[in-house]
Amino acid sequence: MFDTMILTKIAAAFCSALLVLVLGGWIADKVYSPASHGEDHSVAWIETDSGNADDVEVEVEEGPVLADLLALADLEKGAKTFKKCAACHKLEDGKNGVGPHLYGVVNRAVGSAAGFNYSGSLVAVAQVWSQENLNGFLTKPSKYAPGTKMSFNGLSKPKDRANLIAYLETIGN
Repeated sequence: MFDTMILTKIAAAFCSALLVLVLGGWIADKVYSPASHGEDHSVAWIETDSGNADDVEVEVEEGPVLADLLALADLEKGAKTFKKCAACHKLEDGKNGVGPHLYGVVNRAVGSAAGFNYSGSLVAVAQVWSQENLNGFLTKPSKYAPGTKMSFNGLSKPKDRANLIAYLETIGN
């Protein structure tokens, strides 16, 4: 019925279509991403009612404040979110994995897990893993500490980061 050449052509067409779809999405992200244009997006421009070229500057809300999110944090959801970290990090004191252990990480000095070789860029960005520093790092590690060895893409949802930070606060001291 079908010979191997027809099946090979069908498979090649499917793989080619998939490749075009993936590359197209990647290119679209690079071209249309607000971060790629180097602009400050904390300010929005709106046109006035008169239709004139006089624009009015309006402050755009950044989102919920970390302290508020931490006050409402869900420790169970934080434990679930930690599963993304568990591939590289351990919660036992002194047990490093691919990454340093996270036992008592909140308010611990950056680069202080014994027996772990930190990248210099990470140690240069902060003195202590405060809630704010953890939040910034967990948003996008490579942006917070350029040159870091950590290849994790980050947690885009502020609530997920707050849940994780609250959970990590319960581990350790």
